[in-house]
Amino acid sequence: MIKAEGIYKSYGDLTVLKGLDLVVEKGEVVCLVGASGAGKTTLLQILGTLCKPDAGNIIIDGIKVTDSGEKQLSRFRNKNVGFVFQFHQLLPEFTALENVCIPGWIAKRKRKEVEEKAKDLLEFLNIGDRLHHKPGELSGGEQQRVAVARALINNPSVVFADEPSGNLDSVNKKELHELFFTLRDKYGYTFVIVTHDHELAVMADRTLEMKDGYFV
Repeated sequence: MIKAEGIYKSYGDLTVLKGLDLVVEKGEVVCLVGASGAGKTTLLQILGTLCKPDAGNIIIDGIKVTDSGEKQLSRFRNKNVGFVFQFHQLLPEFTALENVCIPGWIAKRKRKEVEEKAKDLLEFLNIGDRLHHKPGELSGGEQQRVAVARALINNPSVVFADEPSGNLDSVNKKELHELFFTLRDKYGYTFVIVTHDHELAVMADRTLEMKDGYFV
């Protein structure tokens, strides 16, 4: 699903990634772990096409994304990549249903089709009774489930998650971790997750530790 070759990234005089190679298979759950500053989030952002490497190639689902321009990348992200962040990044003025639908509307899919898919996802994630609540009216765990539904609305090839359970209590954290594997088993999603959570790392199919811009 993902192939990264010779990925380098620097910010000024600081080299954050130092020639990384990575292969992630379809349907795999891979965790990236390591101390703060190891380069995990930078690698995730590059794999997710949110920023470009200084050198190297990224191939996602057979498409060499490092050759694409910004407009092409935006379209590719919208249709092929899902993101889940630590702090949800939900839009506060929209309901849970609307937040989930937005990527589908951006992709210019039929409004009714997108809304039905969003309702199905929220029902599957056990928050079907919270469709018309705004983020401020939802618990942290409910907000993160809305964020997961939003990541899945366009049936992405891969989902990238950056510390997805870092802001949750132990109960919601455990439920979210189990949810990722349920989604993988039921729908075949591929997940690449940056985490400091040992329990999640142990559950993953593969855990890759980073230190000073390398895999160790």
